[in-house]
Amino acid sequence: MTTPASTDLQKAHLAFIGGGNMASAILGGLIRQGFAPAQVTVIEPFTETAAKLTADWGVEVATAAASASTALSKADLVIWAVKPQVFKEAALPVAAFTQKALHLSVAAGIRSDSIARWLQTDRVVRSMPNTPALVGQGITGLFARAGVSAPDQHLIEQVLKSTGEFLWVQQEADLDTVTALSGSGPAYVFYFLEAMTEAGVKMGLPEAQAYHLAKATFGGATHLARQSVESPEVLRQRVTSKGGTTYAALTSMADDHVKEAFVKGMLAAQKRASELGDEFGKD
Repeated sequence: MTTPASTDLQKAHLAFIGGGNMASAILGGLIRQGFAPAQVTVIEPFTETAAKLTADWGVEVATAAASASTALSKADLVIWAVKPQVFKEAALPVAAFTQKALHLSVAAGIRSDSIARWLQTDRVVRSMPNTPALVGQGITGLFARAGVSAPDQHLIEQVLKSTGEFLWVQQEADLDTVTALSGSGPAYVFYFLEAMTEAGVKMGLPEAQAYHLAKATFGGATHLARQSVESPEVLRQRVTSKGGTTYAALTSMADDHVKEAFVKGMLAAQKRASELGDEFGKD
């Protein structure tokens, strides 16, 4: 069977199932770049969230799939921004209207086999974005099933480029690693920002100043790493003089096995991502 070709983004009709933070990040990025609100339909059961989406972006929002069946039937791309535990419940009543559409899932853990089975189509792209997408600085891992064409992939890229960077992985299992590394990653950064701020306060700075210094340091170091061709190990060594202040801090952290604990935590995140697929992907 020939795979339908996706249309150009500016001619596409998009449907969002779920209107939470990630849907709003994608939607907001598109509309800021000139995408017409009239080309978007959102299904969002919570009336407060639905009202905010309409107020913020001027899009049509339905509170149930049945009331949006006509719009869903003309959708070129359906973006699934629902929690993993309700994905199946949301997908089954929609499948009858969306079998000709391309589907993009941003739900953590739910494998594409389950999504394709529930929606009765192989045109499924599974993704793992992260919350910096809310400010256009995210990165999204993507996996395409065999039924997804090159034009389909291009359409997905057009949609997601407003949220930041993206990369395609060849094996779906790699998305569990993407989840552990970058999907959950912002929380690790915030965790270290909390610790640096707390330390600054204990050393006598006002909390606002300590937090400002911590944020600026993270931002500057990340920018330096992006601009450099050197490894993080080399960059770290360049800041570390034996017997100096940085050396004292890093030696203390090494004695407390901070790096090992950090890696162990990320492996726990990867394991949990895989478990979500087992838990919520059942028939």
